[in-house]
Amino acid sequence: MKAKLLISSLLLGTAILAIAKGGDPVLMTINGKDIRLSEFEYLYHKNNQQQVEKETLEQYVERFVLYKQKVADAEAAGIDTTQVFKTEFEGYQKDLAAPYMAEDTSYRWQFVTEAYERSKKQINIDHFMLPLGGSEDETQANLNRMDSIRNCILNGENWETLVDQYSSDPSKPRNHGRYGFIGAGMFPYGFETVVYTTQPGEVSKPFKTQFGVHMVRVNEVKDRDDVHAKHILKLFPKNATEEQKAQCKAKIDSIYALLKAGASFEEMAQKESEDGTARRGGDLGWFSRGRMVQPFEDIAFGLADGEISEPFATQFGYHIIKKVAHGLPSFEEQRAAIDNAINRDERAGMITEHRINELKNKFNYRLNPAVDGYLTKALSASGQFDSTFVAQSIKGSTMPLFYFGDKQSVPVSELSTVLNSKALIPEVQKAKDYILSKVDAVVEKTLVEYNARELVNINPEYRNLLNEYRDGMLLFEISNRRVWKAAGKDTVGLEQYFAANRGKYTWDEPHFKGIILSAKSDSVLNLVKADIMKFGADTLTDALHNKYGNDIRMERMVVKQGENNLADYLAFHVGEKPDRKGFPEFMILQGGVINQPQEMADVRGAVTSDYQDVLEQNWKQELAKKYPAKINKKVLKKVKQ
Repeated sequence: MKAKLLISSLLLGTAILAIAKGGDPVLMTINGKDIRLSEFEYLYHKNNQQQVEKETLEQYVERFVLYKQKVADAEAAGIDTTQVFKTEFEGYQKDLAAPYMAEDTSYRWQFVTEAYERSKKQINIDHFMLPLGGSEDETQANLNRMDSIRNCILNGENWETLVDQYSSDPSKPRNHGRYGFIGAGMFPYGFETVVYTTQPGEVSKPFKTQFGVHMVRVNEVKDRDDVHAKHILKLFPKNATEEQKAQCKAKIDSIYALLKAGASFEEMAQKESEDGTARRGGDLGWFSRGRMVQPFEDIAFGLADGEISEPFATQFGYHIIKKVAHGLPSFEEQRAAIDNAINRDERAGMITEHRINELKNKFNYRLNPAVDGYLTKALSASGQFDSTFVAQSIKGSTMPLFYFGDKQSVPVSELSTVLNSKALIPEVQKAKDYILSKVDAVVEKTLVEYNARELVNINPEYRNLLNEYRDGMLLFEISNRRVWKAAGKDTVGLEQYFAANRGKYTWDEPHFKGIILSAKSDSVLNLVKADIMKFGADTLTDALHNKYGNDIRMERMVVKQGENNLADYLAFHVGEKPDRKGFPEFMILQGGVINQPQEMADVRGAVTSDYQDVLEQNWKQELAKKYPAKINKKVLKKVKQ
């Protein structure tokens, strides 16, 4: 049977309310359910933090009891068993659980602080590269070859000569393996780690990345001294002629003259710069050496803080630089960039792997040793990995893939959710390696969801928060059914209540009650006026709508002066003629000014509100009888106030 590890519907019922009994006594019982001290204190203290005037404990107990009685009524009505409720609650549950199941922040923090510390240094390196090779054997051969080259260098042979002769680095024709100063974040994390852990004057041991086999020599380490600059750029047209370049130079010179005369650099950048930084006043932010083309880099680093350069050319066009500051960006200024870099490179995978391993240990994960033999036999029989193999040997398999927790397991069939069934792998060993490489994806999904399910039993804060959301959803829906929507739907009840309390509903000011018709033109309005006498009052609006359609608009209203500009102009004769776009002509179709309400509909809002209060009071009396609360007063005295 296929394992389903979404949050169990059991959490929607009594399991979510089950609180560890040790040191958490029952405060009250309502409808047979125990409410423990921890839940009450959580909501009591949260309520007091949100109140301007704090309630007494006695006042809150009364309100809390009513709250729980309403929840009990919602459960009795089966609201918590509906699919709509379950789906919505599961969504809330996943959102609420996320902060409690976040990755190990201390492990991530190691990468963050490491990146910041590395960012303080610049390292001058030389680089040697060989290709990876088409197989593991070829890659190992190139690692061995690189080791031989390393020994040659250590024995005094010339770096540049060996690079020119053997390196596969495409940049060697221009740099001969000499990269100069680099900084943190410029290269893949694995490459960077070797650079930052190799001492000055040393040659690293050969290592590989996804791009090739490498070796680096560290020549010098120095403190980073960055520049924060802004610039204005006038771009050269594509394949620019000398004349076009001269025109570009004339434009940048005129901008420079305005800057010398006192124009704002930022405003000129926003207006004139042909660069993506224009919208932020030409701000390039902080950058270190090696990040900008020459001579841009040398000019930027050579300026004094606040100084503006003369116009100069690069391969892109003409620039003017304003140096804002020099030094090192603060941790706060770099934090966002560091986090983004971690999320994009192999460190993200390392963090995920760490998280999976933690969950494996936490929930006693064990891979079923029989899976290896099963896959070997099935692949040998199939002859290859393809869609047929997935359909026949994976999707239908009930063999446990792995075990976890207390005798729980996930079947091999779950692999079908992460395998690429369109792949074609003819070799048995390679196919098996591919399938097994996908196990951790199933493990992560399974254990993350299982961890969420277990949270309710092990984390009181999460349990109380989740229970609050659950009860809040039930409270809203049952209140809607019993009071809010109920009042609006009970037309007979509203009419009876209005008739019995008519004296309560009076106006201090006259109101216009009726229908105002607007027309797209005076000719349409004149036709409407001519037709009014042809139709009976009961069918007038329908008849006009059927005949004139979108050429007219009819608005039924009960409003006092100042609440509607059409009524003000037509009925109360105040104000100027309203500008009703698209419907400039209007008239009173039916009705007029009245001094007091004539029927319940005239004051429906006020009557509905009062009727809701009546339904609420009747419901409270019903709840007290159906779900009496049994309160342990000894436990109540333990509430921290």
